[in-house]
Amino acid sequence: MDVLNVMVGFFFGCSLGMGCALAVMYTIYTGGYKKALADSLLEIKPRRYVELMQKALAHQRRHAVRIDI
Repeated sequence: MDVLNVMVGFFFGCSLGMGCALAVMYTIYTGGYKKALADSLLEIKPRRYVELMQKALAHQRRHAVRIDI
């Protein structure tokens, strides 16, 4: 009976626990993604959006791969 309790506890604790944690992280990720898309469609962009967009573009310019053919 002790081994069965350990196996059941392991299953519920680890398997379902990790699945719930991943579901929460995915929900947070998709919520942020949807908010970013909504912000990008606004006529007047939020200050934070503009700052992060400038930072991303500067990073992209610094790390751009140039191929001369």
